[in-house]
Formats: sequence, C-alpha cells, structure tokens
Amino acid sequence: MKGVHRMLSRRVLLGAGLLAPTLCYAETFPSRNISIIVPFAPGGSADGIARMVGEKLGDALGKAVVTDNRPGAGGTTGLIGLARSTADGHTLGVGATGALVINPHVPELGLNFNPLRELTPIAKLIDIPLVLVTHPGSGFRTLPEMISQSKDRSGGIAFGSTGTNSSQHLSVELLKKATGANLVHVPYRGSAPAMTDLLGEQIQMASVDLTSAAAHIKAGKVIALAVTSSKRVELAPEIPTIAQSAVPGFDVSAWMGMFGPAGLAATIVEQVSGHLRTALSDDAFRSRVRNLACVEAFLGPHEFSEFLERESTKMRALVQSG
Repeated sequence: MKGVHRMLSRRVLLGAGLLAPTLCYAETFPSRNISIIVPFAPGGSADGIARMVGEKLGDALGKAVVTDNRPGAGGTTGLIGLARSTADGHTLGVGATGALVINPHVPELGLNFNPLRELTPIAKLIDIPLVLVTHPGSGFRTLPEMISQSKDRSGGIAFGSTGTNSSQHLSVELLKKATGANLVHVPYRGSAPAMTDLLGEQIQMASVDLTSAAAHIKAGKVIALAVTSSKRVELAPEIPTIAQSAVPGFDVSAWMGMFGPAGLAATIVEQVSGHLRTALSDDAFRSRVRNLACVEAFLGPHEFSEFLERESTKMRALVQSG
C-alpha cells in the first residue's frame, strides 16, 4: 500500500513539475515585448492585418509588439517557427487557410508538421473574400456563361490562381466537379501576377482575393463573376455567389487567425483573445480592416478550434478528390 502511495505521489509531483513552467508563464505574462510571426512577405493584406492587430494588442497589454515576417512554403515556414517557440505568450503568430488546413493534406509537400496539434488557436480574426474575375474580352460576363462556354471551347478556359492547392485553386476545382466545366489551371505565385496576366489577356479567368481585384473591378478593367463564400460580401454586394449562380450550397473561403505554440496557458489564451475581440469590435479598426477588402470574423479559442477541425476535414476531402 505504501508503494502505491509512493508511486502516486511521484506521479503527482511529476505532473506538477510539468505544469510549473506553464503556470509561471501565466502569472508573469506579459513580462517583456511581444513578437508576432507573420508567415508572409511584408506589404500584403495579411501583413497589414497582423500589424494592425499587433498595434491594438500592444496598447492593451502595455508592451511593444513587433512583427516578424518569415515567408516561405506557402505560409508554413513561419508557423513551424512559432510551434518551436517557448509557450510563454511572448511569441504569437498569424496563420491562414493554406498552411493550416490545406498543405498538411498534400503528400507531395512532405511536411512533417501538424498545425492543429502543434499550435494553440487563440482567435479567428478575419475572412478574406475570394472572387472569380474575367477580362472584358473573354466573351462571357456571368458565371453560367463561363461554365457553358468552357464546355464548348475545345481547349477549355484557362484560369489562374495563387498556386496549386491554394483556397483560390481548390474553389475552382470544386466548381469544376460540380458543374463539369472545362477549366485548365495555371498556377501563379500570388494574386498579383495572376491579375497581371488576366489584365494582359494571357488567361481568361482568375480566382483571387478580393483585395487584389477590387480596384480593377471598380475601374472596369475586369468583370467579377462570383464570390466563393456562401453569402454575398458586404464590401461588394453587387457580386453574386457561386451558390446563387451555379452550385447551391457552395462555400469555400479564406481566413486568418492568431495562434500560439502548443501548451500555451489557457489564461494567456483567454487574455489575448479577449483583447482581440475588443479590437475587432472597434468601429475605427473594422474600417481599417475593410479598407484592405477583408471582413472581421472573430471566433474565440474554443469556437475557432472547432472551426479549424471542420475546415481541415473539408479541405482534406477536396485535396484527396483531386
């Protein structure tokens, strides 16, 4: 009996030892400046959102917040760095759809990284509307016309995206499967080069984020066919959804959230998440987000975790069906 008690005592002490650093971090947070890893190059909408969030978080916590851009591997490189950081709350990071719920299901990438297990979800921040656009000389001005003409053209219709297995690419692959459209993928390294070739009529259609297309749509240089989300985008309510135009129930979206490394104390998660909720409810902040053609879409840690699991399941099915 004494042996049993001794064994239990050792287990309790061991457990307490493992928990001690986490509890200590929670009690002293924040004790120094905070770094937000941004797994994208400076200058894009994701980088802009991260800097805006960092500014608000710094004001709330009374510490300086520095953004650390670490682009590479479709947003995965920076997140691996985040996963390997100390779980004390002083290193956080933002991540988007591709690196979190698409790339882990692509065997060719050879990634030994499971973001849903190696990171701690803190909050979903924004939705990034995706839009299908064409140039005025394409011969079609609506999504149904594009689908119909793609079947009549021997070579189909060439569409550009931000890269193979990106949300932009997979949304069109899903459209192809649902409608039988004859669409040929041309991958690019981002929305900007895809838009350049669309404007130059090198491709007939592009699937890009609304941020990259909005000014060209407004100027009449490209025609918006549809957004990929289930509902019309408040920023551009005149653009129909794919669900309305061609495929009922269609819904593919891009988004961005904030994370910490695995093992981050729940009290730190709740504290940071609470500050982010406050920031995203501020009218001035929301206006700045919308100026980047993004939409605030806050989810707390628990809801965000469930959202990630659903998105991962959906994207795995899309990747595997391709």
